Amino acid sequence: MVSADCLDHPIMPAHRYEQLVQSVVDYAIYMLDPSGNVVSWNAGAQRIKGYRADEVIGQHFSLFFTPQDCAEGRPERLLRQALEQGVAQDEGWRVRKDGTQFWALAALDVIRDDQGQVVGLAKVTRDITDRRESALQLDAVRAQLFQAQKLEALGQLTGGLAHDFNNMLTIIISSARLALDTQDPARAKRMLQHILDAGQRGTELTQQLLSFARHRKLDVACVAPENLIAATRGLLEHALPDSIELKVLLQPDLPLIEVDAGQLQMVLLNLLFNARDAITGQGRIGLTVDVVELTGKFEGLHGGFVRFEVEDSGEGIAPAVLPRIFEPFFTTKPFGKGTGLGLSQVYGFARQSGGAIRVDSEPGRGTCMQLYLPIYQGQTDSQLDR
Repeated sequence: MVSADCLDHPIMPAHRYEQLVQSVVDYAIYMLDPSGNVVSWNAGAQRIKGYRADEVIGQHFSLFFTPQDCAEGRPERLLRQALEQGVAQDEGWRVRKDGTQFWALAALDVIRDDQGQVVGLAKVTRDITDRRESALQLDAVRAQLFQAQKLEALGQLTGGLAHDFNNMLTIIISSARLALDTQDPARAKRMLQHILDAGQRGTELTQQLLSFARHRKLDVACVAPENLIAATRGLLEHALPDSIELKVLLQPDLPLIEVDAGQLQMVLLNLLFNARDAITGQGRIGLTVDVVELTGKFEGLHGGFVRFEVEDSGEGIAPAVLPRIFEPFFTTKPFGKGTGLGLSQVYGFARQSGGAIRVDSEPGRGTCMQLYLPIYQGQTDSQLDR
C-alpha cells in the first residue's frame, strides 16, 4: 500500500536542506544579504577558500576578490547585476585565506520571499583552475601544431620559390650587364624596366611568404574570400607540377566571412597539397567557392555559409581510412612526407570558426573536401542571394 507521504511529495524540511548543502565539498555554497555580506557558509566554501564560518559570516564577499578587482569595482558590479537581473555569472581569479589565488566559476542568484521581496542571494563558486590550465595547455599545443604545419607547407613551397627567385635573379643580372654594355639609351631603359619588373615580382613573393609564415596570435577579421583565394593561388602555383591542372571557380560577389585570414590560407593550402599528393601523373584539382544555405542537416548548422570545395582526380580514400583522416598525426603518406597534422588542423579551424568540414571520397574516383564557414553576420540577408 502506497503511503500518503509518497503521494504528496512533501518539500524537503529546512534542516535536511541545510544538511545537504553542508555535505557538498566540491562547491562553495553560501548566502549573501542584499548588501553582499556573507550570512551562511558550507563545508565546500571552507575547503576551497580556507576560511571558517566564524571568520567570514558578516564580512562582505569582496573579501574573496583580488585587490585589482576590488579597485575596479567588480564585486559591486556583480552584486548590482544580480539584483537587477536576478542572476549574475562571473569567471576570474579569487583569493584564498592564505593569499593564494584560484580561477573560479561563480554564480549569483537572487532569493525572494513569498511577497517577491529580495531577502538575499545564493552564491555558488567552483574552483576550475585545473580545467583552465588544461585549456591553456591545449591552446599552446594547437599553436605549436599550427606552426609545425606552416613549416611543412613552407618546405613544400621552397623548391618552386627558389626556382622563381633564380629566374628573377637571372633577368636582373643579365639585364644589368646588357644595360652596362649598350650605348643605346632606349635599350638601356628597356633593360632597367626588366630589372624593375623582376624586383617587384620578388617583393610580392617575399610579402606573401612573410604574411603566411609570420607567427601571430589569432587575428579574426572580416575577409573577402576572393582576395584570399588570389593570394593563396599565388603561393600554390609554385608547388604544383605542370602535370596537374588547377581550375578555380568563384561565385560572383561573395560575401565577407569573419575568420583568421592566415589560418584560413594555411587550411586551404593543406587541402590543396593533399589533393596534389593524391594525384599520380596527369590530373586535375578544382577549387570552387560559393554560397550555400544550411538547414541543420549537416553538423546541425543553420544559415548562410561560404563553401570552399577542393576536388581532385586522385586515387581517393579507402573506406577503412576515411573515419580517421582528421585524427592528429594520422597519415597514410610515407615517412618524411607528412606529419599527419594537416587535416587535424583543418578540422580544428573549421569548428573554432563556427563551421565544419565534409569529405566525400571513393577509391579510384578522387576526393572532394568541403569547408563551410559562416557568413559575416553584419551583412544583410540580401547578400545571400547574390
